[in-house]
Amino acid sequence: MAQKDIIIKDTHRGLWYQDGVLTRVLEAGRYELPRRSFVQRLLPENLRRRLPKIEIAIVDVRERDLTIKGQEILTADKVAIRVSIIVQFRVLDPRAALHEVESYSDRIYSDVQLAARRSLASMTLDEILTNRNQLSEDILRDVKESAALYGVSILRADVKDLIFPGNLQEIMNRVLAAERMSQVQLVEARTKSATQLLEAQSRAETQRLEAESQAAAHRLRAESEAESQRIQTDADILALRERATAAQEYSTHPALMRLRELDTLRELARVANARIYIGFDKHVQATTNGSSDED
Repeated sequence: MAQKDIIIKDTHRGLWYQDGVLTRVLEAGRYELPRRSFVQRLLPENLRRRLPKIEIAIVDVRERDLTIKGQEILTADKVAIRVSIIVQFRVLDPRAALHEVESYSDRIYSDVQLAARRSLASMTLDEILTNRNQLSEDILRDVKESAALYGVSILRADVKDLIFPGNLQEIMNRVLAAERMSQVQLVEARTKSATQLLEAQSRAETQRLEAESQAAAHRLRAESEAESQRIQTDADILALRERATAAQEYSTHPALMRLRELDTLRELARVANARIYIGFDKHVQATTNGSSDED
């Protein structure tokens, strides 16, 4: 029996149908299809061996994009907007993709349309503008589960464009410009406030450091004065003690007092203008005068 080949690329899969019945899923590779030999073709029809009818359906299993364009949808606050959505998908189960739905690409298209309508109908225009990613997340979550039933994996479903009515577009541009301006002013106000706060904190810190420095200087000066006073007091006490000791020695030993008097007289004798007066009561009094009017 003669054969002919069919080649399936690595980017595709094949469904082998024999007399209309799916018998196997073909991976990438070369496959032989049966056909009648030359001898069989010469035989009468009633004597020919019946061959099964083989059909092979090829399914692309690569990641692909599908764009849903210009769908006009009403938001929750009754604003008509046109939305374009791009979907990235891949066929994981070729059998389910061909058997569960008539056309899996058309089914994805309609599923995404319905999911977008459901999501936008529950959102206000302000919510759509401030949280555009929420719309994409809602569509992906809604479509992903249903697509898995017919063997397709939805990888992404992103909002590509949002188109508003002409007058609304102009208004939105003004609103966006005003929002940007208010954000700039808010940033400037925050920056100014932060700068003033830092300056006030810096001044307060400087004043605190100056006060601490002055207090430390006063404390050191007071401690120094107290230490000087203590040393002077200790010196005065020591001098008084020495005098008391000397007085006690003079009282105990009068000769020491006499020696002290002689030393004093000797010192006075060295002064040229010194005068010494000796009384009859035997007490010696010495006076040193620096001026001549006392002679």
